[in-house]
Amino acid sequence: MWSLKQTKLILPSPRPQEPDPWYVYKLAAFVSLGALLFGYDQGVMGMIVADERWKDLMQPANSWVTGAVVSMYDIGCFVGAMSTGALADLYGRERLLAFSSVVCIVGAVIQAGSYTIPQIIIGRVVLGLGVGGCAAGVPLYQSEIAPSTLRGRLIGIEQMILCTGELIAFWLDYWLGLLSTPDWWRIALAVQVFPALVLGLGCCTWVLPSPRWLVAQGRNECAHEVLVRLHGQDIAETELKQIQETIRLERHVKVSWTRMLKSPILRLTVLGCGIQSFQQTTGTNSILYYTPSLFEKGGITDPQAANLATGGVGIALFLSSWIPVFYFDRLGRKTWLQIGTVGMMLAMLGIAALQRRAEEHPGSSGNYIIIVFPYLFYIFFNVSWGVAAWTYPSEIFPLSMRAKGNALSTSANWASCYLVAQISPVLGDAIGWGLYVVYALICVVAFVFVRFALVETKDRSLEEMNELFGLENYFAAGEGAKDDHVGLLEEERLLGPGRE
Repeated sequence: MWSLKQTKLILPSPRPQEPDPWYVYKLAAFVSLGALLFGYDQGVMGMIVADERWKDLMQPANSWVTGAVVSMYDIGCFVGAMSTGALADLYGRERLLAFSSVVCIVGAVIQAGSYTIPQIIIGRVVLGLGVGGCAAGVPLYQSEIAPSTLRGRLIGIEQMILCTGELIAFWLDYWLGLLSTPDWWRIALAVQVFPALVLGLGCCTWVLPSPRWLVAQGRNECAHEVLVRLHGQDIAETELKQIQETIRLERHVKVSWTRMLKSPILRLTVLGCGIQSFQQTTGTNSILYYTPSLFEKGGITDPQAANLATGGVGIALFLSSWIPVFYFDRLGRKTWLQIGTVGMMLAMLGIAALQRRAEEHPGSSGNYIIIVFPYLFYIFFNVSWGVAAWTYPSEIFPLSMRAKGNALSTSANWASCYLVAQISPVLGDAIGWGLYVVYALICVVAFVFVRFALVETKDRSLEEMNELFGLENYFAAGEGAKDDHVGLLEEERLLGPGRE
């Protein structure tokens, strides 16, 4: 009988085979369909709300209403991400992704069938619930199946697939927008159903559960078989023992939401939420959601030229997303973040300068130079915050608290995304090019945060994070730790030396 919880036995193959070195990559790429949904919606909505035919049909009253159509999705994502803290521990990481896929399908159908602003907002909130679950669940799952030397690369694959979703959205919007039908945007929104359906079916059938979740459930034999398939027989035994030891150490501290806000775990929560918040407040979605408006204010008055330039952003996103797939794990997280933040700051200043120039020289052919700077921004973003902001929270928390910590961090991302999506059009109307100066200043603050607050995690296994952040004594002194230690000594005395 099918169960919401992952209960299927995972048994060794009757004919042992050599492990597939690409198996981890295949799993990581498949579950990244959840990121494709995330990226597709980011790309699709900006062009829809900027289209005059959509405005004529929906008739948003002002820029606040337009901002609400875009940003209420982020509220749904916030709630969806928070829900993963409990659902991922209760039902399993891959089942969480299956649930989220079903919710995405429902939200996409509601959006595509909307005829009023309230209807499309409801659809966006429902879709957000599913996408928020995927956004938190995909890096959580990938971090728990990856060897320490590949964690950044696997989440780099997620980022590349996310950017693929954005690329598809930009160009699908462009070609559908050329159609004479005013309802082209309904087709664009309905497309999301198909990757969500494939992801949901795959996560209910052949996607392996997380080995760390299996050990936490007491299913050690299944966990061992999963580790054999992922990393090979030689590594599996050692890794299983490390996971078991980590769970034994951490079981003395009660896991709760309030615990995440108390020292010393509070430090990890601040780091995870901080890196996710800065990913948004440095301006990425302000550019992505409102790229056509950015180019219009930069002096590109031809709508078709602005749309083509927006499609070029999708190409820049996709091509630059391959860089971290091959190089992210070679440098530390902090190094990439510092390089990327400086580049993003300079790109924001370039946008501000050229928007100001366009105000003074309307119609000048030199205004088209502004196209370069969003492209530069996303190149630097993709090699740094695009990957590190998802990698870091998924790896720093203790195993028993990882789902909740990752949920809190991802929720901080969506809260910041909501703030940016809601305020950007209004602030842009008020201060014009000064908006991008504000983002440049936030980049300076983000650089200081990375330089002085983050702890480097490159090449560290998930089981080494407690030592890296000085948590071993915290768990050793937890409730019941002393009694457990006495029990272990008594067990060793009864068994005698050298016996198990």
